[in-house]
Parts: sequence; structure tokens; C-alpha cells
Amino acid sequence: MSIRMGDLLRFRQLRQRREGGKGRFYRKSLMMLLLVSGIPGLVIGALVYWFGGERVESELLQLHNRQIEQRASNMDQQLSTLELMLSHWAFDPKFDYTLNGLDFVKDYERARDITKTLLVMQGSNNMVKRVELYLDGEQPLLFDTEYSLADKARAEEVYGKLLATPQVTFWTQWAFDPARPDAKELTLVHHIPGGSQPPFGELIIRLDPEKVAGMLRTMMPYDGGEALLLRDNGELFASAGSGDGLDETFLTALREKIGSRKTAKDSFFFDWNGATYTVSYGQFTRIASTWTYVSASPITSITSPVVFLSKMIFLISGVSLLLAGVLAWLASRSIYMPVGRLMKLLTGEKVASEGREDEFALIERQWQHLHRESRELSVRLAEQLPHVKESFLQQLLQGYLYAYSEDDLLKRMEQYRWEVQDRIFVILHIRLAGITGLDGKFRYGDEGLATFAAVNIIGELAERHFDQSDTINFHDLTAGLLVTVSGDSPWREALQLFCGELTQAVNQILKMRVTIAVSRPVDSVSDIPLAYEGAQHAARYRNWGSDNQILLMEQMAEEEGPGAGPPYPFTLERELIQAMRTGRAEETEELLSAFLEALSTGGAKEIDVQQGMLHLLGSIQHAIMVSGIQPNRLFKGANLYAQLSEIRDPKLYAAWFREKVTGPFLKELLERSDTQVKRMIEEAMIYLQTHYMKDISLDSCADHTGTNPFFLSKSFKQVTGKNFIDYLTELRLEKAKELLRESELRINDVAEQVGYQHSYFNRIFKKLEGMTPTRYREMSRSG
Repeated sequence: MSIRMGDLLRFRQLRQRREGGKGRFYRKSLMMLLLVSGIPGLVIGALVYWFGGERVESELLQLHNRQIEQRASNMDQQLSTLELMLSHWAFDPKFDYTLNGLDFVKDYERARDITKTLLVMQGSNNMVKRVELYLDGEQPLLFDTEYSLADKARAEEVYGKLLATPQVTFWTQWAFDPARPDAKELTLVHHIPGGSQPPFGELIIRLDPEKVAGMLRTMMPYDGGEALLLRDNGELFASAGSGDGLDETFLTALREKIGSRKTAKDSFFFDWNGATYTVSYGQFTRIASTWTYVSASPITSITSPVVFLSKMIFLISGVSLLLAGVLAWLASRSIYMPVGRLMKLLTGEKVASEGREDEFALIERQWQHLHRESRELSVRLAEQLPHVKESFLQQLLQGYLYAYSEDDLLKRMEQYRWEVQDRIFVILHIRLAGITGLDGKFRYGDEGLATFAAVNIIGELAERHFDQSDTINFHDLTAGLLVTVSGDSPWREALQLFCGELTQAVNQILKMRVTIAVSRPVDSVSDIPLAYEGAQHAARYRNWGSDNQILLMEQMAEEEGPGAGPPYPFTLERELIQAMRTGRAEETEELLSAFLEALSTGGAKEIDVQQGMLHLLGSIQHAIMVSGIQPNRLFKGANLYAQLSEIRDPKLYAAWFREKVTGPFLKELLERSDTQVKRMIEEAMIYLQTHYMKDISLDSCADHTGTNPFFLSKSFKQVTGKNFIDYLTELRLEKAKELLRESELRINDVAEQVGYQHSYFNRIFKKLEGMTPTRYREMSRSG
């Protein structure tokens, strides 16, 4: 049964080429014409005339028996196919012990996989009415084929009895509706999991009674009669239900007649109510049981006029026998010509068949095989096309297809069912924010799920507004949308309406904010990557304080002009680093929030805030290295710059710095320094910051803090990572640079305010900064 239809046809063609000659249909048509023309009257009339009705009945019975055997064999093959299919699926890993107690609400992918499998099993045979999976337990589950919770009482009454059967696989007639006990269906049951392990469920194939009856009707070549399936105990399993008035007494008498015969396979005549029936029966083995098929067909109407008609046909056909033979031969060749051409077209050979099937049966099978393959290929193409299109779009937008020419790209897009002739392309870069909001549906770590939900919303809205659109999921709270529009259509209005509806939908459904950057329209496929790159770049220039933004690159190009971002808060940076060095955690957090707020004011763009935070990260890492701590060891080799560059939500900046940067450093600093020493150094640093403009020495600072100069110098180096003099010099120079940038004081006055003589101030400033104070003031103001 595992042999494919194409292999079977090729085998038959090879055998037929060896045999040569025309096919079975040709011989059949020739014989038919001969029979129609003269042979029926001659042969049948002679036989009936000379040998009588019994001989005719005997020949008819033999022909009938052969037909019944062949059709019973077909029935046996169909039932065997069902048994083999059910056994195959029962031992499949999909139905192993992992299903026992599985929560299908959480593991919905597994439930969907089981549902698909049951649908495949249900569609594999046209006699199957329904395929069900029953799982026993505290709360029984039933897939039929959709997943549902079964009523426990009804499940134990209907499905529990089947599960309690000692046989692993069996056929039965079963009523699945307790309210209709007489409405039984022919059912094949297999406990799961397959094997000798205790079952916890069962796979059930319920056959359609009408299809079963139709299958049994194939064993009734004549109109009327009856066809039955009996179990080994004589119980009626199924009947064809021909509807010709045969009642239960006929079926009972027929079953008793068959039961009185000792042979497992036989045929005989059966008289009932003045009509003669030819009865054929036999057996085929099912699972742990033997079934008996019975076919009873009336032949009285056929045999009664045969003697009279045979005499008339014999007289007429005898005269025209010779002429009929010649005409039949010519007509057969003419009839066979189109059949031969069709066979050659389908199979590639001129087929001769000695088997039971004629050319039309082979043509039908071959056509069904080709139709099935065509349908399978169409289904596969429909399933894979969206994935192939998305992969192509990702490569196109990211610029990986730069080596392809414009014609090649157009052809590939047409292959993926895009209309690209006389079309304009617009690309949207869509970015989500607010995943950490208290009122949101998602939390940090749900970026992929949030992006998936947003992509579904984008796709549904795009289908309403545009004829052609495709969405790309980047799984990182960003998505791309490629829209193809006609140049003469009002696509700009549709685009604005789409952006407004998308913003509203994301705000209401996902409780998140959205930024949409719309590229310039391009008329060539090769320009799409540059347009999308421009949209990505434009999204980085969104206003930092706005919730939702729609950035149109055409309008941005017109409105773009000179401007400056917010000033960098050097003072807050210095105070933040100083708070970190001295281990003041609360003050560090306050200064970090103040630093971020200073960067975000004054119409700041996202790129301004991001660059400012990157600069702060570099300054903090420098301070950590100066303090004698290796950043690679402290941060465990993490690329902090890459992580910081990926942050899009403003609320995540401060949290990220606390978790990744300041927190680990403060913890390390706490483990390295004693609390009293840190307080002493903090007091010394405060003293220096207050009296830096005066004549300060290590001795005077030690007297102020109540310690000796040697211990102060050693502790100062240990806590801050700098010598006492270096720290004082750096503090004075920072104050001097601040006065140079923000005041109009003369250089002499600046030197006096930071505690230096004019000549020494110039030398030390140039030595440490690489330029004179005057040059520094000029560069800071020009920059």
C-alpha cells in the first residue's frame, strides 16, 4: 500500500510494452460490438436453447461471484488501509505519554499540531466521517477535531467504555449519542500510546454510515437486493439498505441460511417471496475477528425471458454474423483511436493491458494522481510563498541584494506576485516604545511578542488602505512596511489615514507608543534599500518628549535647517562621577536622573540623548579605570556601548545605568573600601571643593580631617584612584575651564579664582590640556 500511483503505472506500462498489442479497451470494444451485432444471439441463444436455463444461471452466477470477490477485495483493502493508518498514528510521537496531563491551554502549539493531524487523518479516506482523540483523566479532553473539555459523565459512558476494552485495537458498532442508542456507527478504535503500556486515551475513526452503505452497494451489480457485513458471531455489522422493501425477516432468513452452511466461502440461489436471489458470501480477517460479507441480488427478471429471446437472436444473428464481425473490427479501430492518443499523451506509451483495468480506468487513475500532485504543489506553494516573500523583503531592505540589476529585482518581485509595472514604492519604518509602562500589556523581555502583535495590526490595517503591502517583523520592537501604489492614486491621503489609525490602534490595544518614519517615494526597486535606510535614520531624529510621532521625510527635507541640541551638562557629569567614587548611591541615582533630564530638555532629539548617554558611559568607564578597577572584569566582558545603543524607551536609560554600570561599581567599591575611610576621603574632597581657590596642602587637609598626611595620601589614592595633588590640580582646572567657557573674566582673574599664579597657571593648563587658556576659550565658544 506504500507504492505510489506513478510507480504502479510505470510498472504496468513496462509489462504492457513487453506484451505488445492494443489495450483492454480495444478488445472490450471489439467484443462489445460483436456481442451487440450477432454473437449474443448466436452464442447465448444456442446455449439457452440447447442447454436450458440452468446453464445460463450457472454462468451468470460465476460472473457475479467474480465481481463480488473483486469488490469485496477492494473493500478489504480500504478497511486495511484504515487499520494501517490508525496504527501508524497511534505509535506516532505526537500521541505518546507526553499528552498525559498536558495543559493544552498553555501548550496551544501542541493542540494545534494535534488538530492538524486529526484533520489529515480525517481527509485521508472518503469513508471517514470523523477522527477523534479522547484523553482520560480528572478532566477528560476530546479533540473532534477541535480541542474541547468533555463532560465527565458522558465521556465515561461513551468513551470510557471503549478505553476499558482489553483489546488495544478493535472494530465495533458504537452509539456516540446516549440519547440515540440505535444510531450506531462502524468505528475503529486504537488505544494510545501504542504498545503494551497502560493507555490513557484512544484514537477513534468513525465511518460515515452512508459511505459504508455505498461501499456495500458496490457488491450489488443488479438493481435491488441487499449486501451485509456480519461478525463472527452472526451479528449484523452493516447493511447496504437498498430500500427495495426487504424486511428484517428476509435478513434473518438469509443469515440463518448462511449460518447453516459449513463453508467459509460459497454462492447459492435463494428464493424469497417468489423472487430468486443469487447469494455470494465470503470472509476476510479483521483485527482479532472474522467478518463475513454477503451479497444477495435478484436474477429472476434476467433469466425468465432468456429462452424466448435467445431463439429470436439466434435466428437473426446467424445470418449477419460474418458481416457483423467485419464491421465490428472496423468500428473498434475507429473507436479506439482517440483513446490511444489520450493514453499516449498521459503515459507516453501506447499501452496494452492484460490486467483487470481497461484504458479508461488507467486514464482515471493517472488523472487523479496528477490532480493530487498538482493540488499538493499548490498547497505547498501557498504555504511557503509568504515566508519566501518575507525573506526576500528582509534581504532587499537591508541591502543584501545590491548585486542584482533592476530588471532582475523586478522579475523576482513579479514571481512573488507583486504588481510592479508603473508603480511607486513607499517604505515605512515603525518603532514601538513604552514596553515598560505600568499600564502596558507587555514587560521587559516581551519584545518579540509585542512586535508580533503589532505586525498583525499593521498587516490588517495595510490591507484596508493599500492594494499591495507587505510587513516585515524584525522582532526587536521595530517593523518595516513596503507599500506599492499607483502614481495617479491619492496614496498620500491613504498613507496619512493609515498612520493615524495605526497609532490609535497601537495606543489602545497594545498600550504602547509608536513612531512611524515614512520614506520618500521611489520608482525603482534598487532604490528601496536607500529609502528604508533613510527612514531608519529619520526615526532617530524624533522629538524625545513626544509620545507618538509620524515623520515624513519629504516634509523633514523642507523643514530641515540649522539648529543646536541641548548643551551637555559637564557639571552634572563631574558631580555624578564624584558621587560614584565616594560610594554615595542615593546621590548617584539623583544625579543620574538629573543628568538625563538635562539632556532631554530644549527640544532634544533621540539621537542627542543617545549620544549624550554614550559620552557619559565613556566618562564613567574612564573613572572606573582610574580608580584601579578593570571594566572588563567588572562588567564581565559585556559590550555596554552596543546595549546602550539599542535602547529606545526613555524610561530604560536610568534603569539600565543603575543595573549595568553604577550598581556593579558601587558594589565593588563598597567591598574594597572601609566605610570610615570613605567618609574621611569624602570630607577631604568636600574640603578641597570648598577651598580649592586657597593655598591648600596635604598637611592642612590632614589637619582638617583629623588624620596624618601619610594615611590621608594612601587612602585618597585607594578610594579615588588619584594622588592628592593630581585630584586638586584636576579640580582647579575643571573650575578654570568652566570659568573660561561661561564667564568673561580675564585669564589673570581666572587663575587667581582657582588658586594659581598667572604664569604657573598658563604652564600647568597647557601641559595638561595641550593648549593655552586663551585658545581653549576660543575653541569652546566657536564649537
